[in-house]
Amino acid sequence: MPLRSLFWRILASFWLAIALVAGLSILLGHTLNQDAWILSRHPGLNVLAKNWAERYEQQGPEIAQRYLEQRKHRYHIDTQVLNEAGEAVVPGTFPRRAAVFEARQGNDDRPLPWRRLTEEYTSPGSGTTYLLIYRIPHPELDAWHRESLIWPLSALGITLVVLTLFSLLVTLSITRPLSRLRGAVHDLGQASYQQNSLARLASRRDEFGVLANDFNRMGSRLQSLIGSQRQLLRDVSHELRSPLARLRIALALAERAEPEQQETYWPRLTRECDRLEALISEILVLARVDAEHAHAEPVDLNALLNSVCKDAQLSAPEQEIQIQETPGLMLQGWPTMVERALDNLLRNALRFSPEGRPIEVTALQEGERIVISVRDHGPGVAPEHLEQLGEPFFRAPGQSAPGHGLGLAIARRAAERHGGSLQLANHPQGGFVATLVLPVQAGGGA
Repeated sequence: MPLRSLFWRILASFWLAIALVAGLSILLGHTLNQDAWILSRHPGLNVLAKNWAERYEQQGPEIAQRYLEQRKHRYHIDTQVLNEAGEAVVPGTFPRRAAVFEARQGNDDRPLPWRRLTEEYTSPGSGTTYLLIYRIPHPELDAWHRESLIWPLSALGITLVVLTLFSLLVTLSITRPLSRLRGAVHDLGQASYQQNSLARLASRRDEFGVLANDFNRMGSRLQSLIGSQRQLLRDVSHELRSPLARLRIALALAERAEPEQQETYWPRLTRECDRLEALISEILVLARVDAEHAHAEPVDLNALLNSVCKDAQLSAPEQEIQIQETPGLMLQGWPTMVERALDNLLRNALRFSPEGRPIEVTALQEGERIVISVRDHGPGVAPEHLEQLGEPFFRAPGQSAPGHGLGLAIARRAAERHGGSLQLANHPQGGFVATLVLPVQAGGGA
């Protein structure tokens, strides 16, 4: 794993922050409060001033002096006590040679062999303030430092270990999901993505779980699009072969025929060219539906529906189209797509509905969606083929009406582009009904 990876950067940031806080705490505690820290922590100094003052005021100077000597014998601490006037209250335990040595050190840069500390103490009983001067030999002070730092350092070490483990867990909880997502992105790029590869991550109830669910939906949609595009290419190549083959046959026959017979082949050639052009036009319409990226705009559905029905009526004047609409139907979407979807549904109904039976078109609003249904009175579709309707180039077996199987596919793609759906079913009273469900606000579905 590279050193600049997210894992090491997060882990190093956690550990560095912990080390800096701990180091600064120790450093500041030793440098800013060192004297006070020794006076409050050293067992020979933390209660010396209080105990001495109580003995001096309650039991006399001799008992107080004896107490100082006991402390010196036990902790090797020399003590001198001065009053507010700077006079010695008791003889103290300072050796005379130490005072002479300290006086000689005034013009010498060599360090003293002891540590000097001072403490002021005001007796709560008499209100008298005493100045206590302590001299601790450096070896004794260093030994106490080592002993007194064992527990803080041990506690600090345990704290650092625990916090390091915690930061490691936090780092792993962040980088492991990212690593799984990276692997899924790589698999998706190689067209080998499996939807269950992120199932465990998608079950989490945090941001990574939401991201994994969104990624699963995206991967599923992309795989579906890739599969549909591949299938579309296969279907297009298959569908284009038939008219091209018929054109080659007609051209070959026309070349071999006598000049007076060649005229009879031109209508056939023209008809095959028209079929080929119609097929290519429908394929281009289907491709434009998938590639539409314009911004959604307000669509007057009533006006659009009446215009489409009027055009369909002109192409089949013998058929009757009955419209039942709700006034004021408006949606936010792409009018060209909606027009193509409605036009294909109407032409599909006109193709299969018998003469004398009307095409029933109903448009109404149900909450935040608009439902448009187109019903014919034709033979309907076998139930086992209903799920395949709407797939490009699929035509139910037994159909004799002309077509390429792209009309319902165009309508379905247009509905999905709006975030809606196309529902296809046989009507309970006979015939076939196609229901276009569109949200009032375009959902922008892929």
